[in-house]
Amino acid sequence: MAVLEIEHLSVELGIQGAWIPALHEVSLTIERGEVLGLVGESGSGKSLTALSIAGLLPANARVAKGSVRLMGEEVLGKTDRELNRLRKRSVAMIFQNPTSYLNPVLTIGDQLTELFELSKRDAWRRSIEALRLVRIPDPERVVSRYPFELSGGMQQRVVIAMALVRQPHLVIADEITTALDVTVQAQILSLLAELRRTIGMTLLLITHDMGIVAQLADRVAVMYSGSVVEVAGVRTIFEEPKHPYSRALLETVPTITSERAVFRPIPGAMPALTDPPSGCRFHPRCAEVFEPCAKTRPEPTSLTSGHRVACHRYARG
Repeated sequence: MAVLEIEHLSVELGIQGAWIPALHEVSLTIERGEVLGLVGESGSGKSLTALSIAGLLPANARVAKGSVRLMGEEVLGKTDRELNRLRKRSVAMIFQNPTSYLNPVLTIGDQLTELFELSKRDAWRRSIEALRLVRIPDPERVVSRYPFELSGGMQQRVVIAMALVRQPHLVIADEITTALDVTVQAQILSLLAELRRTIGMTLLLITHDMGIVAQLADRVAVMYSGSVVEVAGVRTIFEEPKHPYSRALLETVPTITSERAVFRPIPGAMPALTDPPSGCRFHPRCAEVFEPCAKTRPEPTSLTSGHRVACHRYARG
């Protein structure tokens, strides 16, 4: 059984008195022990997809159609109480800014022990074990510290520990290294790789950084303007990307030549939800646009096992 199955998920946002499509026919799966990288520019729909999985859509959002199943159990349509119960055992989220997630007036230990349905003594012991799991030095001391006494990297490790204490089936990491410097970022990525090996963590890794994807992911789903435009194994995406947007994303990664770093930005900007282009949403920025692109939205086409692309060039063979 897949840990996560999303089928034809469409979500609308209430903007200026109207319901505007924000996610369109999103379909994804994640198997046990797998790392799926969900990539795309800001505004592509990555975080909204994550919130849909966890049943945390904002008040101005509604599901228009589709299904989200965690360990075979449908997420959509549950009551708040049912969602809280599901989140406790099935899914945990790690957010970008640990400072806004941690309570500044409670010690790290106080915040961790709240997550255990145990006696105070046993919960404190388990909290220390959780900090040791994420490689925090001297956890017996750190457990009594306040968040402001820890570095950004240590705070992020604490948040990761909090996400793992209930041993969730799926962990969603949403841009968790963005606010960290390069050295600390590398340490956090190394920690995630280690946790995957040691506890079999299943991870949805949301990022705009293709280097992080190359380091951690097994498969990659590329999103653009609310749609998944390509899904493939990580090696396939880097060596044989098919969708023009996937190739454009890879070209934004600086490459070092003998003289200088080369950086190729994608021309134009992500379309506004309130004024999307007709046809393929990427066609105004695409270097390979041709006659049908502006007229109809392309449907996903399977090229090989596990490789799916939504592009008119492949729909025509």
